[in-house]
Amino acid sequence: MMLVKLGGSVITDKTRYLTFRVDVLTRLVKEIVSAGQNVVLIHGAGSFGHVLASEHRIQDGYTNDSQVPAAAKVMEDVRDLNLRVMRVLNEGGLPSASLPPSAVATLKSGKLDVLDVNLFRRYLEVGISPVTFGDVALDSERRFGICSGDQLMERLARELRPERVIFVSDIDGVFTADPASDPDARLMETVDRATLDSLPRTQRCADVTGSIFGKIETMLRIASWGGDAVVLNGHAPGRLEAALRGEAVKGTRVRGDAT
Repeated sequence: MMLVKLGGSVITDKTRYLTFRVDVLTRLVKEIVSAGQNVVLIHGAGSFGHVLASEHRIQDGYTNDSQVPAAAKVMEDVRDLNLRVMRVLNEGGLPSASLPPSAVATLKSGKLDVLDVNLFRRYLEVGISPVTFGDVALDSERRFGICSGDQLMERLARELRPERVIFVSDIDGVFTADPASDPDARLMETVDRATLDSLPRTQRCADVTGSIFGKIETMLRIASWGGDAVVLNGHAPGRLEAALRGEAVKGTRVRGDAT
């Protein structure tokens, strides 16, 4: 079984509210089907979730009544995205079932607390790919919060122990600096704990799920629960399929902490 995260920056245009890249996802689904592997999919919220969630600081939990309609609207928007994703998956020949975090997960102080992993196992057993996504979820201490795709990836990797973990991004992998602003940024073929500790603390990711360093930290933990872990560019045709087949691809291999 493979655990695949389709980043919100790949399947949406994160600079434009509610912009879905159906052509990109259609191609990625063809690659998944062609690879012939059982997969659990997680997709980011991208421009369907981060804009309003950040504006109203939903990730911090309840602080005032104005957040309540905003949280409900974020849930509506991410379900809109998920419905579009599910339609592409099923029409593309990958039978899939949606498992929204608001229905199968709860948080505690912003951290994923409870997740019904057994549902994921049962869908896999009948040949249906379970699909989940970044979402608003109830929080036992903060009323509500953001259940991020990375939190879901980590829990599912720990519980399901996938053969391979694949992060599908909008760039070639993990770089020494932001490649969009630094011409000297270079792709790192391998990332481990020592690599993370050596990076300059200047990169920041403008979304509600944290900085790039937090994301790498999470990747290291996820990789420690699964088999091979790789970060690759979903806009490069064929790379996802090759990675699913176990072939070497341009990207970054993540070496997790020892468990």
